[in-house]
Amino acid sequence: MSRLRTAILGCGQFAHQHAKILTSLQEEVELTAFCDQNINLASEFSSLYSNANASIYSDHTSLLTHEKLDLLIICLPPFGHSNEVEMAAERGIHILIEKPIALRSKDAWKMVEATERAGVKTQVGFKFRFGEAVETLKDKINSGAAGPVALMSARYFCNALHAPWWRDKSKSGGQLVEQVIHMFDLLRYLGGDPTSIFSTQRNLFHKEVEGYTIEDVSATIISFQNGGIGVVYATNNAIPGKWINDYRVVSKNITAEFKNANHADFYFSDQDPVKSITVNSERDFTKLQTQDLIKAIRNGSATRTPMIEGAKSLDLVLAAVTSSEKNQQVFFT
Repeated sequence: MSRLRTAILGCGQFAHQHAKILTSLQEEVELTAFCDQNINLASEFSSLYSNANASIYSDHTSLLTHEKLDLLIICLPPFGHSNEVEMAAERGIHILIEKPIALRSKDAWKMVEATERAGVKTQVGFKFRFGEAVETLKDKINSGAAGPVALMSARYFCNALHAPWWRDKSKSGGQLVEQVIHMFDLLRYLGGDPTSIFSTQRNLFHKEVEGYTIEDVSATIISFQNGGIGVVYATNNAIPGKWINDYRVVSKNITAEFKNANHADFYFSDQDPVKSITVNSERDFTKLQTQDLIKAIRNGSATRTPMIEGAKSLDLVLAAVTSSEKNQQVFFT
């Protein structure tokens, strides 16, 4: 079995995590190229992760034209996307792409169309879907053991200025679009398709920070087709140095309290006395999403989070932005 010839497009900080995972899967993949507008970063990655054997490029067109690839890992910031997905798909290259996959819905759905037409396997980086506690609840929802999901809440708290582009709404889309989209995706994953959304987003703490044009507090209510309700609340003015994302799910038969995607307490409210179990896991869910994609490439199975899921979760957060801008509820058809 030949190894998958793999390239990383976008050699920023988060790409290191993907490169480390790929080097741990050397029996499956071969890191053959790195690409970044800053050629020095591409060269640094080649030295760190391939003993300088991998080729380096400064633009994706040259990369995709000259390299015969099986798999492309796309780690570009939201504003950095152009036609790299379409080009890769046309060449039969499978894709793992970080969220959000675009800043505009129409661009995201072009990616879906191109990859589905080409028949390539895709995986969007909503890694929390692979957490063991999330997986446990999803299995109970799918089996019917949990009963209908009625209420979900999720929070995302941090306190950092991040990169200059992140603070610029025209480049990142805002905290919900670039960061908290993870929480919205989890609510979709567990609760199903939304019917409406109402969101309030404000910049209360960073008005004096030059170039800070995104929200730093937000609260959003989502209604789902099954009648359930979701609440997402977020801020970029919480505890410095801490990154908090946790969630609660109430279904007919189970109440789940998540510390994160790998750790949760489950209470079986349909039993008397109430039974409880705890899931404590240290699984590497980022690695698992890569392995899930490799498995799909090898045997033709579906991935857990194909490109269409990236487009649907993007549409949800973009609807939240529209709701906040217009101060009105947005409905899905």
